[in-house]
Amino acid sequence: MPRKMVVIFAASSILWMVFAASQAFKIETSPASKIIAQLGDSISMTCSTTHCESPAFSWAALMDRPLNGKVINEGNRSTLVTNPVNLENDYSYLCFVTCESKKRRREFSVEIYSFPKDPEIHFSGHPELGKPVTVTCFVPDVYPSDKLKIELLKGNQFLSQKEFLDPADVKSQETKSLEATFTPADEDNGTALVCRATLNVYEIDSEPQVRETTEQLHIYVSPKDTVISVSPSTRLQEGDSVTMTCSSRGLPAPQIFWRKKLDNGDLQLLSENATLTLIAMRMEDSGTYVCEGVNKVGQDREEVTLIVQEKMFTVEISPGPWVAAQIGDLVVLTCIVTGCESPSFSWRTQLDSPLSGNVNTEGSRSTLTLSPVSLEHEHSYQCAVTCGHDKELERKTQVKLYLFPRNLEIEMSGLFVSGKPVTVRCQVPDVYSFDRLEIELLKGESIMKNKTFLRDVDTKSLETKSLEMTFIPTTEDTGKVLVCQAKLSIDEMEFELKQKQNTQTLYVNVAPQVTAILVSPSSVLEEGGSVNMTCSSDGLPAPKTLWSKQLNNGDLQPLSENTTLTLTSTKMEDSGIYVCEGINQAGISRKEVELIIQVAPKDIQLTAFPSESVREGDTVIISCTCGNAPQTLIILKKKAETGDTLLKSTDGAYTIHKAQLQDAGVYECESKNEVGFQLRSITLNVKERESSKDYFSPELLVLYCASSLVIPATGMIIYFARRANMRGSYSLV
Repeated sequence: MPRKMVVIFAASSILWMVFAASQAFKIETSPASKIIAQLGDSISMTCSTTHCESPAFSWAALMDRPLNGKVINEGNRSTLVTNPVNLENDYSYLCFVTCESKKRRREFSVEIYSFPKDPEIHFSGHPELGKPVTVTCFVPDVYPSDKLKIELLKGNQFLSQKEFLDPADVKSQETKSLEATFTPADEDNGTALVCRATLNVYEIDSEPQVRETTEQLHIYVSPKDTVISVSPSTRLQEGDSVTMTCSSRGLPAPQIFWRKKLDNGDLQLLSENATLTLIAMRMEDSGTYVCEGVNKVGQDREEVTLIVQEKMFTVEISPGPWVAAQIGDLVVLTCIVTGCESPSFSWRTQLDSPLSGNVNTEGSRSTLTLSPVSLEHEHSYQCAVTCGHDKELERKTQVKLYLFPRNLEIEMSGLFVSGKPVTVRCQVPDVYSFDRLEIELLKGESIMKNKTFLRDVDTKSLETKSLEMTFIPTTEDTGKVLVCQAKLSIDEMEFELKQKQNTQTLYVNVAPQVTAILVSPSSVLEEGGSVNMTCSSDGLPAPKTLWSKQLNNGDLQPLSENTTLTLTSTKMEDSGIYVCEGINQAGISRKEVELIIQVAPKDIQLTAFPSESVREGDTVIISCTCGNAPQTLIILKKKAETGDTLLKSTDGAYTIHKAQLQDAGVYECESKNEVGFQLRSITLNVKERESSKDYFSPELLVLYCASSLVIPATGMIIYFARRANMRGSYSLV
């Protein structure tokens, strides 16, 4: 064989041996390596071979422990079955396989745990409000306990938690617990209490076993505030019935037990209901009755004593212990007896006054009729009843009278005028009894004044009472209601308060004011023109208008009641003072206006006194008058070629004392006003006096004396004429 072929054959042989070795038998296990099982479960471990026709299997436990299981061999497979597992199975197992001369083994690790039940929650007692309670969470039959964690929660709040890390000396199931103490509050009622147990039986990255128990908290409250109500009374008569109701507060709601105390001190159970009713009672039913409120955490009791008396007859008087009646009405007093077959009645007044009424008795009823009632009937009346040989029983009633028959009266001292005091009187006529009377005077809803009255208790009579008040109304009071209100109350009477009222709406007057006059076109106008004078005045009610003209003597001449006074084709005599009056029921307001009628100057007169021709040394008076127009400006001038000279005149008169030759010349009078003007002129001639001629003339003396009187007279005439013209009474005559 060639060397090359030998080498190839040798290489092929080696490859075949490697391939044959790779095809040697193998062991496969199921599960792969570790088995985790809960105590009491069934487990199986399987070994199987490949590439071995007749394998031989054997099983063994580490540390020569017993297998505690059954081996099943089937061909190339062997299974170790343990059912059920217990804590003695918590170790490792070996599976041995022999194939021809070769031997293999595989190891199985078995871990056992016990976590069979949910945790248990136990309380040290009933959770009672405000009292500490201990809650314990038990985790029974757990293994291994060193991998256990317990948590205790109240709602979302951790009460306690604990981990058990110390391993046990021996393998055994244990019961672990966790305690927590808390004080229940109101808000804890209905809260979930959770006990959660976690057992980490796998590796760190495995999911742990979790069990939890939830229990709802029920908070208990011991019974308290036990109350008994008795109807109709704790003092009863034979044959009566009574109902007693008991209530008690607590959680859960207490159960009610009724018992009666016996003479030996024992309690006799009567009822387990809240209400105990006893009917047709006898005297032996008297005694102490006990109500107990009981629940799981305690009890509370309350007692009541019933007294059952021997039955006696009763007397009642109606309408009641007092009767309110209006004078003149009918009053019937009734006395009724129960529990007596043949009663005997008698009526009397408390002060033994005459009854002044009719008595009628029928069987167990007697009536006293007072009709009509008057002041003499206002007494206390007694009804006395005798039944057989029993003691007499009395009942009394009091008749209280009143009279409130007529409407109220409101009187005022005058009109309501803004800013002026007014007295209001509220009167209540023929009232009884006025010591129970209250009078109020209101403006709108505000009480302005009230008054009560006192009387002599020995006097009984109808009287008229009143309330007065003075106040100053304003315009803001207009529209408000003035209320006169009277209240008549009778003490302890079961009837509506007697009340009457009268009302009056306030209308506050305002005296005329801010009176104004509007003159169109002007208060000064030409003769023949027209003028409108319009008057306005404020007030409530709206003032009426009255136009008058003031006469020279001061009196007023009525002209018109229209708002506007119109004068057409005016004359100078229309000048004067016109008066407008605003008038209403609250007062008068007036306004004046002066009307001036102007005319152009005319009838002007310019005179020289004593003459227009005088001698040197004479006295000359140059006078200018205008008799037709008042308020006329008069200007006197002396005319000259070099210029006019303005003369200082008094009331249109200019006096030249001791005339000189240079005083001669033309004198001019100008009369003018706003309407127009007029001119007049005269020439004064001054003659030279003859010095050689010295004689005395009687005629000159007379003329001189007369002139001394004429000048003052002329001045007075001019003065009075001007005044008369200004007053509108000027007359040319």
